Amino acid sequence: MPLVSSAATLRDGFAKPIVQALFWASCLLSVVSFYTTQQGMALYLSSWFSIVAALGIQLSLVLVAWLIGFTRKGKALLIAVYAMTAIVSVAFSYVSLYTWFAARERPAVMQRTLYDELTGVAAKADQVLSEAIANGRRYTLALEEMTAAEKSHGQISRARDGEPYLDNIREKVSREAQTYRGNYREGAGEGVRYTAFDRHAKLTRQMVEELSVARHNLERQRSALKPDMPTEQQLRRFHEAYDSIPWASAEQLLSNSKLERPAAPAYANYVERSGSGQEDLMRAFQELFTAPTSRHALSFGLAAFIDVIVFLLAFSAGPYFYGDPEQRWYSAAAALDATDDQVFVGTLLRKLQPGRQGMPRVNADDLSAGEQQLCMLLVNKGLAVTERDGERVYYLLDPVIHEKMLESLNGRGMAFRAASTRAAAV
Repeated sequence: MPLVSSAATLRDGFAKPIVQALFWASCLLSVVSFYTTQQGMALYLSSWFSIVAALGIQLSLVLVAWLIGFTRKGKALLIAVYAMTAIVSVAFSYVSLYTWFAARERPAVMQRTLYDELTGVAAKADQVLSEAIANGRRYTLALEEMTAAEKSHGQISRARDGEPYLDNIREKVSREAQTYRGNYREGAGEGVRYTAFDRHAKLTRQMVEELSVARHNLERQRSALKPDMPTEQQLRRFHEAYDSIPWASAEQLLSNSKLERPAAPAYANYVERSGSGQEDLMRAFQELFTAPTSRHALSFGLAAFIDVIVFLLAFSAGPYFYGDPEQRWYSAAAALDATDDQVFVGTLLRKLQPGRQGMPRVNADDLSAGEQQLCMLLVNKGLAVTERDGERVYYLLDPVIHEKMLESLNGRGMAFRAASTRAAAV
């Protein structure tokens, strides 16, 4: 379907500065909307497919907006087509803009959030380790005393202890001694129970040393973390110290088999997908409707604004390119007389005469076939009336139609200049 009825219509419409500015403004904004839509589609589709799809969407938006501007029938269908196409364009443009903004803003937010969480986890782990180390040192002193008492007096493994950790060691030493049956006699001096207590004291001392080293490494890594450090680097440094913590030793020294370890942050929760071009469409819209921020509102508002402005500009400029209805009527009537539009209008104006109260009128007998059809159409549109003066029939034209006919001759075409020259020569 052509957008203009003739070359003259296109020339006259495009010559208007305002219409020309609206046309180029709609084209420029369409390019912007095409780019944002293509970038949003490129996150999920192949490059060539996203380019073709985005180009088709933008052409549809502009052309449908132009059709809505000058189409008289079927506007509801065109509006529905534009609305569905605009929804797709706005959705992908929003994701593209949101990803663009998020790639610059979200990493810093996530870095600070991860830093705070890692600092909190490290503080909890440090508290657990400190308590375990304190218990371990206390247990080491107690075991050293038990070793000395066993050597001096004996019978230490038969007694019970109020500390679960020490009581468990007494029981282990007693069971170990029973396995030797009568080979070793109960009593003072160096023996099986003495060496067993001494061994458990060394093991406890070793666990304390391991926990102290782990605590030192954790504190060193926590001090090395910075709020502006990339999330991947923060997690890597933290896990270097966190994963080496001997939690089993801490559980033994704390006598807590169900020790609640501070949970380390999961990498998947802090990977910056927007920066790597993997922003999730559903995640972007979920955040928009559940927990919107200024970034979400700005991205969606800008995406919608571009397509709305494109529609308004194309809607406003379209009718000028297609031509006014009266211009199309002149062209159709001129085609019936097999002449140029301006030549047709100029010939009709020469036949006009002033009527009552200065109203322009034309004798029906002087009209050609095309002029007769135009006057009949103007009568049906309420832009002209018929009157009788004796036996003659005249068409009285509305002053607005008369004004538009004169304005249409403002930019004289080649055919009109040639016809005017011949008329002047005659």
